[in-house]
Amino acid sequence: MIAGVSRLRVLIIDDDVKVCEYLQELLTPDGCEVVAIHEPEQGLTMLKAKETFHIMILDLKMPGINGIQLLEQIRKIDRDVAVIILTAYPSLESATDAINLDVSAYMQKPFSGEDMRETIARVARKKGIVVRREDELHITIGKRIRECRKEKALTLKQMGRRTNLSVSLLSQIERAESSASVSSLYKIANALDVRIVELFGDF
Repeated sequence: MIAGVSRLRVLIIDDDVKVCEYLQELLTPDGCEVVAIHEPEQGLTMLKAKETFHIMILDLKMPGINGIQLLEQIRKIDRDVAVIILTAYPSLESATDAINLDVSAYMQKPFSGEDMRETIARVARKKGIVVRREDELHITIGKRIRECRKEKALTLKQMGRRTNLSVSLLSQIERAESSASVSSLYKIANALDVRIVELFGDF
């Protein structure tokens, strides 16, 4: 698990120059170090040279090799890197192949900048990568809620009944995959019989 990295390193492999430029302009101001390349083979060369990336964004349709074929080769070099697949032509077959190759997200083109930002933040959190202060807060709150719940021997189902929140949402909050609203935190704090400020730990 990687925690507290100063900058998220993102590798983009897409033969569309405009997509690469757009993603660089979108993600760089967010504190990401973005490397964009148009030749799939160049990406493999960089990985073989032990270049480290936290997230890769791969286009599914490229000349010579498609994203799934490229990903099969990438997985032989790096099993852990988080991968986001982009495609203008989604299909059940390619989605299934992507899942089998441990793809973190499968996005359809065109996509909004906000969707991409949210996807990258979610993928990073799932991988245990913390970059933004906001993400650290989500992780701290989730950890404190889980600790308090375990101390009181409460299941997520019991918490759901006490808070009127779904088990799925409670689980996502604990795993820092979803940010809790103030209203949700208030309900959770009441259910755990703690002050809401205690859920923030030492943050």
